[in-house]
Amino acid sequence: MAKTDIQPLEFVVDRLATPIGELLIIADRQGRLRTIDWTDHEARMRRLLDRYYGKGRYTLEPARDPGGLTRAMRTYFKGDLEVIDTLPVETTGTEFQRSIWRALRKIRRGKTISYAELAHRVGKPKAIRAAGLANGQNPISIVVPCHRVIGSNGTLTGYGGGLPRKKWLLEHEGAL
Repeated sequence: MAKTDIQPLEFVVDRLATPIGELLIIADRQGRLRTIDWTDHEARMRRLLDRYYGKGRYTLEPARDPGGLTRAMRTYFKGDLEVIDTLPVETTGTEFQRSIWRALRKIRRGKTISYAELAHRVGKPKAIRAAGLANGQNPISIVVPCHRVIGSNGTLTGYGGGLPRKKWLLEHEGAL
């Protein structure tokens, strides 16, 4: 039986200085976001890429402004919050995770919801912890706005980039 050679996925990466740290923007050759994370969390980001796509199953090449995504993120940080709403994203994950990530994109700018509300929005009201875990495994921060999910009592909880960044993003969007 012949072994089929499967070509690795080709991803491109750019970096963007923001008011709250340097951002890594990773896209595929079609200009769809695959992941966004902070450079101080690059090791975690690479572990997620390995988990979702397979270790050695993708390449990362530097590129300037892939698909206009870096320019769009720069515009977001300058105050055009709507620019992230229509950016193309593509990721893997379980069906439940993807349902959570789709629900995150529907949280309006300037608003927050609880983990319980997030679970309710995907039709799994008892899956609050699972919704929280899926939220925390979101590979496309900011654009898939996991930072808009807060504790039921209104406290800022859990953000992979750190709570100071979550607070900044929510203030930037007018939610605090």
